[in-house]
Amino acid sequence: MTEHGAAAAFGIDIGGSGMKAAVVDITTGELLTDRFRIDTPKPATPDAMADVVVRLAAHHGWTGSVGCAFPAVVRNGVVGSAANIDESWLDVDADQVFTDALAADVHMINDADAAGLAEMRFGAGRERAGVVMVLTFGTGIGSGLFVDGMLVPNTELGHLELDGYDAEVRAAASARERDDLSWKKWAARVERYLQHVEALFSPNLFIVGGGASKRADKWLPEISIATEIVPAAMQNNAGIVGAALIAPK
Repeated sequence: MTEHGAAAAFGIDIGGSGMKAAVVDITTGELLTDRFRIDTPKPATPDAMADVVVRLAAHHGWTGSVGCAFPAVVRNGVVGSAANIDESWLDVDADQVFTDALAADVHMINDADAAGLAEMRFGAGRERAGVVMVLTFGTGIGSGLFVDGMLVPNTELGHLELDGYDAEVRAAASARERDDLSWKKWAARVERYLQHVEALFSPNLFIVGGGASKRADKWLPEISIATEIVPAAMQNNAGIVGAALIAPK
């Protein structure tokens, strides 16, 4: 742990398909090690995922505290939703489960909130005031809401009801593949969703991340809304970096 210096912290990003980790320089947002990935276990139960967390830390020889981005609502370390993980996680103190497994302090945060923290500190939201909405388009739609740089946690705006659907069912990146849509047709769905969020929150800036942000040139030019919209800058590292930022000091 100490070989990386005082600015080093360990971040784990847990997703529905993979669990990734790296050592991060929290003064720059740069990864100090490789980004190591292990498939998310199926079923993704607390015990199974704790085993993977132990393997991720061992790969990097990390023995200190850990920050962890998690695909669920997390309040004071306790899991409050289970859309993309096993239902056995509901009401579980995830901080405690992983702390016990690692014998080191672990703090959890919602994965979209973690990505948002990284973007606001080091990426497209750096030094941006007002209301900034970070939206991740992947398997679902994650959201991170910031007011003058301060996080409003667990917004879960991918689950807004829109046109009779959970919004992410039609507008997530996975929906484009599932419904075999062109980028233009999918962008029309995203635009409809963004207009809805825009009407509710009147943000100063949208930052769009997740898997779809890698191909932003294919669909962002098709989006016509009143709010400024930019692609995320941190790409695949956002969740790991954001998780490292909340690791206990």
